[in-house]
Amino acid sequence: MKGLKKKRRIQVVALAAVALVLATGLIGYAMKDGINYFRAPSEIAEKPPAPTETFRLGGLVEEGSLMRGQGEAITFNVTDGGATVKVSYTGILPDLFEENQGMIGTGKLMDGVFVASEILAKHDETYMPREVVDALKEQGVYQDPNGS
Repeated sequence: MKGLKKKRRIQVVALAAVALVLATGLIGYAMKDGINYFRAPSEIAEKPPAPTETFRLGGLVEEGSLMRGQGEAITFNVTDGGATVKVSYTGILPDLFEENQGMIGTGKLMDGVFVASEILAKHDETYMPREVVDALKEQGVYQDPNGS
């Protein structure tokens, strides 16, 4: 009787381990398209990503670069002080989107132009995404809006 209990316990533990491995694999497979790596313009200039890779680009919208096309087409440049990337976006920009402000866009790099599918902007006068602040600090061009 004791041997049967021990055998049953081992089978339950083995089945639970297999289920855990299978669940982890399925979660990883489902999330692979949902993970977008952040890149600054300088990183893109050094090592351009593959045209099929979706990633996030962040930096400051370069002053004087915002050009509105026909309909909802918009182009502008994003910089981190070290490099500049041209961005193309079709859609309605967030209300707080403007030149010399931080932004993050999600999209793909095609023929040297970042084609954005989503644009995010700051939510108040001092906010800037942490990734953008870190990239600007690395370039030595970050200025703290609070003066500290």
